[in-house]
Amino acid sequence: MALSDGGLIVTCATLRGRCPPTPRLPRMGYVGSDLWELRQLVGQRLLALPGAQVLVLDGEGNALFQRRVDTGLWEIPAGSCEPGSSFAQTAVMELAEETGLAVDERDLEPFACLSAAEHHVLDYPNGDRVHAFAMCFVARLWTGSLRAEVDEVVEFRWAPLIAPPTPMHGPTTEVLRLFDAYTASGAFQAG
Repeated sequence: MALSDGGLIVTCATLRGRCPPTPRLPRMGYVGSDLWELRQLVGQRLLALPGAQVLVLDGEGNALFQRRVDTGLWEIPAGSCEPGSSFAQTAVMELAEETGLAVDERDLEPFACLSAAEHHVLDYPNGDRVHAFAMCFVARLWTGSLRAEVDEVVEFRWAPLIAPPTPMHGPTTEVLRLFDAYTASGAFQAG
């Protein structure tokens, strides 16, 4: 993605060359993102989308959970990749956007890839559908103070991994299962 001098977002990877420039919008949340631009062209059909999830642990082993604005479900910080970003860069950006916490890429430990359709096809309240392929990271070191991204997060809660808040977002339940298997075996997990 490149910015023109006129403050327009121009997407390099366009759908059959038909993607018009979009007025530059704040990069917080969904509106103005590359995915939002793509949705303007393809509508609500099922899309395959790469992304990252971050399981943030404190020194006592409690995990950071956030409650979604749109569904009210609890989840861990996560989001989709923008063109040109790696899984680790996406994890860093999404964690900062959604929580206000900063983590260095070198402090992210990949433990699983969540891609199975039965666990990670997402149906959003607006009708959009996504089959997400997410690299899952654990972060034990970070800086900053919690600050909710108001368009996405209602509240935060630190909770033990064995007693997360409910109701839980389905993919987050699977990520917690994968992390438990990773912790027990030391082997990277796929699910």
